[in-house]
Amino acid sequence: QVQLVESGGGLVQAGGSLRLSCAASGRTFSSYHMGWFRQPPGKEREFVAAITWNGANERYTDSVKGRFAISRDNAKNTVYLQMNSLKPEDTAVYYCAADRNFIRLVTTIKTLDAWGQGTLVTVSS
Repeated sequence: QVQLVESGGGLVQAGGSLRLSCAASGRTFSSYHMGWFRQPPGKEREFVAAITWNGANERYTDSVKGRFAISRDNAKNTVYLQMNSLKPEDTAVYYCAADRNFIRLVTTIKTLDAWGQGTLVTVSS
């Protein structure tokens, strides 16, 4: 099992940028597909982006396409989420997750293999 720790959240003005990081423990990081999810205040957790174990494929929810970019560095056991042109509606707790099944990662939330504790992103208008 992999353990995940997010960092990089904070307060940013609309139009600004942030880069989130998710550090994984263990030697099996490269065997996991990785994803980012978010939970806006008072709403359910939702999918944001995912990347395959080797970085060859990425998926994004429509609302972040062209603004967010997911990447990973298997040598550093870390996955990133670069967020540009941030909007107030991007305000949420952001979570990273790991799963060995990419389809499950992009379609299912509740049964994923591992979750981080979350990092808060607040975008002011």
